[in-house]
Amino acid sequence: MRTRVRGWRWRHNPLRRRSDLVEAWTALAVAVLLCVGAPLVGAVAGLWAHERARAVATVQRAERHMVRAVVLGDAPEQLPSVEGTDQEHAYRTDVRWTEPGKGTRTAQARVPAGTRAGDRVDVWFDRHGRGVPPPPDEVAVWQHTVTVGLCGAAGAAGAVLLCHGVVRRVALRHRLAEWEQEWSRTGPDWTRGRA
Repeated sequence: MRTRVRGWRWRHNPLRRRSDLVEAWTALAVAVLLCVGAPLVGAVAGLWAHERARAVATVQRAERHMVRAVVLGDAPEQLPSVEGTDQEHAYRTDVRWTEPGKGTRTAQARVPAGTRAGDRVDVWFDRHGRGVPPPPDEVAVWQHTVTVGLCGAAGAAGAVLLCHGVVRRVALRHRLAEWEQEWSRTGPDWTRGRA
């Protein structure tokens, strides 16, 4: 029957080695870092990503403008795809719109799959008149924030666990060396032949 004694590495006893104490302190540090440090790293990374994503979205909103345009050419219904994927794709086709004071303009822009000639769509252009995707909205900014935050927390947790594995391996080597040293002192007393 096997009995576990909780906290034996913390208490002084003749079986405890220095490596056991190091391993106990390391386990405590790992628990604190996983419960406090990794979420904190994730939160800081998420806040940083949120600020950057909002700044990029603000710049893109200032540089891009949306127009309501009429599609001149048909877009394909859908891409040949693997069965079970229902992603809507954007295709480049000619569109026409009227700008006040500038007259009618025609350019290529991205339109959703299945758009027919004559349909009205919202398209985005940059300062140079090139068709571009719309700037990220608040949902996209928050998705980016959460993704970076989770990746930061997972990366921090992975680094902590990797370091813990290295410390445990080194502690095991030291523990085995200490036991070997103790056995070399006490082994002859146990293995001596009795008369």
